[in-house]
Amino acid sequence: MDGSWRAQERGRPAPARVVVADDHDIARAGLRGLLAGERDLLVVGEARTGRQALDLCLSLQPDLVMLDIRMPDMDGLAATGAIKRAQPATRVVIITMHESADYLFRALRAGADGYLLKGASHDEVVTVVRRALRGEAILDSRLAAQLLQRLVVAPGGRADPLAVPLTPREHEVLQLLAQGLTNRQIGGALTLGAGTVKTHVEHILAKLGVEDRTQAAVRGIGLGLVGVEVEVGMTAGPGASPGQA
Repeated sequence: MDGSWRAQERGRPAPARVVVADDHDIARAGLRGLLAGERDLLVVGEARTGRQALDLCLSLQPDLVMLDIRMPDMDGLAATGAIKRAQPATRVVIITMHESADYLFRALRAGADGYLLKGASHDEVVTVVRRALRGEAILDSRLAAQLLQRLVVAPGGRADPLAVPLTPREHEVLQLLAQGLTNRQIGGALTLGAGTVKTHVEHILAKLGVEDRTQAAVRGIGLGLVGVEVEVGMTAGPGASPGQA
């Protein structure tokens, strides 16, 4: 009888199932140790390569996988894309030593839900995992700022103008969405019902030509619709529903 079954039998929610992937044994052991004391999290598998991580995700169907970038056979970015294509509901958090806005950009393009630097504290790691499981995208704030600044100032970095512009209300919703507010919080700030906010978010995604809230925030900054000072690290991530409550 496994721990998940026993937790459900006692009336507690089953812990979220996590796979850890890193080619360094010590790094994997460290992550496993960080999560071991958390009753709502359970490490169900470990991988040394990106290919092994993909195979484990296909067989175990975990709720979340933590991936290093530099791994043999298949790197973490390629594994992220493969996992997201096969199992969109599985959350992916990149945890790496590489303080690179380029890697951050590539991770987001691949569908990562979080980007965390190694050396983060126990509380930071656990917080990132839990927030990713809730559908939020958690990014290193300094790297996110570098990436967004580059999108704004780089030659040709601004995206093409929108074919259908946002309405004033949609612009207000986009500003709050990019700050990481849920639909319920946006509704409270703008005195709107959650259903109305959900409709606005759906229209925003369609007009911006994006699939999720993180992409909407980044594209909004590239278009000059959202200020570069916005904390995109708090934005709901790839795969999150437009109707996130």
